Amino acid sequence: MARRAAATLAAIDVGANSVRLSIARFQGRRRKVIHEDREVIRLGASVFQTGALAPDAMAATIKVLRRFRRATEKFGADEVRVVATSALRDAHNARQLIDWVRLSTGWTVEIISGLEEGRLIHLGITAYGRLRSTRVLLVDLGGGSCEFTVSVNGHIRKMWSLSLGAVRLTEEFLPRDPPKKKEVERLRSYIGEQLDRIARDVKTAHVQLAVATSGTAATLATLHGARTVPRAAVQQLFRQLTKLGAAGRAKLAGVGPRRAEIIVAGAALFTEMHARFGLRGFRYSPLGLRDGLLAHMAAERERRGGQPGIIDTERWDALLAMGRHYGVDADHAAQVRRLGLELFRGLARLHQLPREYAEWIGAAAMLHEIGNFINRSGARRHSAYIIAHSEIFGYTPEQRQLIAALVRFQGRPRAGAEEPSLIRAAMVLRLARALDQSRRGAVQSVRARVGASEVTLSLTAARRQGDLEVWALEKESAYFAQVFGRMLAVKLQAMPTP
Repeated sequence: MARRAAATLAAIDVGANSVRLSIARFQGRRRKVIHEDREVIRLGASVFQTGALAPDAMAATIKVLRRFRRATEKFGADEVRVVATSALRDAHNARQLIDWVRLSTGWTVEIISGLEEGRLIHLGITAYGRLRSTRVLLVDLGGGSCEFTVSVNGHIRKMWSLSLGAVRLTEEFLPRDPPKKKEVERLRSYIGEQLDRIARDVKTAHVQLAVATSGTAATLATLHGARTVPRAAVQQLFRQLTKLGAAGRAKLAGVGPRRAEIIVAGAALFTEMHARFGLRGFRYSPLGLRDGLLAHMAAERERRGGQPGIIDTERWDALLAMGRHYGVDADHAAQVRRLGLELFRGLARLHQLPREYAEWIGAAAMLHEIGNFINRSGARRHSAYIIAHSEIFGYTPEQRQLIAALVRFQGRPRAGAEEPSLIRAAMVLRLARALDQSRRGAVQSVRARVGASEVTLSLTAARRQGDLEVWALEKESAYFAQVFGRMLAVKLQAMPTP
């Protein structure tokens, strides 16, 4: 087997508190981090006060990103991905910074959702963190938001993104230094109220371990003197920190002047989190968003080389979870997906679609009936809307839009009204749906023969089954001819008796 070529990948996280860079060299799935950099910018501070990014913070961010650009060139990065989190999610002038970054570095900044942020952090920890517990709560407290993820055997089961970042909370509740007792009480009350929204779900998950990432967790672990910090130590550290001013906090080991400004709010969240969720403590992990970005980039490169991996697992989990949520007939959806992929391969010479369209057709097959949850009248339209506006782990917003379009186009769009490749892919999905018209899994396999003027589909079905599927396919013949310019013929044969 040929040795896979090494790749150097760079991940940049533009956060509400700091901007971070990680560059790693990959040989297959083996990773070696070769360079890291970080600068505290406090980009989100003005956003949480005024709703806008401050000019000086944007200028400082550009300066740091130019430095990062030089580092990526020095280490020969083959691919660079830049993502932004809560600060740019909330800022009404985010486009100004995005355009400035493109002009200054050539990079495109992706603003990712809180749930996508949590997914990537989970991916980084499961890929590189060697989790030994089967039921884990992951906690990532950033400058503008906090992501909580319940992970079971390395699979995401529940996730929440709450606007409880350390910078945001400091700006909102702690105007004085040291903070007044009433201010601290108000802060804790607000955090508790927000955490109570998810506390029942967290408790019923019966997590065995809480793993925390980010600067606040690192600081608390350093102050305690160990990566595992028990609940009592969290409470004691919080009381100690609230009694000191920023200058006093900055002198503590592992704090420093910039972290000293926001550590009280961060420690307050950890204190309330332990109390509301019934946790015994947490373990600090130095892994985070950048590690998840690197893991995702490496996995995408492997997928392009024909190697399935963790992204495929994440996508499948997400599709199954969404189907369960909307009451989809899972057996029917899986049958449509299986037959759709068979048709995609068998009709490849006819549809001439890129290979990745198989993924979108399979996802659309799993979700094409979720609109029935709202109303069977106009169900395709409802399904497309839900897909386009939902968070489906592992899929980008653009990919979700494409999957939604495939579902929507089951209603025969006007010729020339939409992208031809989408129409052809949607036709494949229509045929797959027809192949399970009875919803009994009658068709075991389908073979396609593409001729100059006619396409023949040969179905193998259980004995005395498949007539309804033949009828449904024949109804598609006129539209099939409109899309592909060929007649459609159907042959049915029974499975041989064992």
